[in-house]
Amino acid sequence: MGPGYFVIAILGCADGGTSCTPVATLNTQYASEAQCTAATPAALIDNSNFDYPTLVARCRSSQPQSASAQKRGQDKRRRG
Repeated sequence: MGPGYFVIAILGCADGGTSCTPVATLNTQYASEAQCTAATPAALIDNSNFDYPTLVARCRSSQPQSASAQKRGQDKRRRG
């Protein structure tokens, strides 16, 4: 398994920024948290079409999946 990366998650929140629910995870991968954080304002503008009083963009650390983990995920979706 290779080094980790960061992705931007868009969260829809109730008034006041509480009770947030993930509504989208963007496909773009960033090599560092700083690069990801710098991209969040534009990502939030581009993904502001969700029906929540407040939307926030957060960077999340992720690890690339191995080929066998990806296959297991695909198998679960097929059986699901």
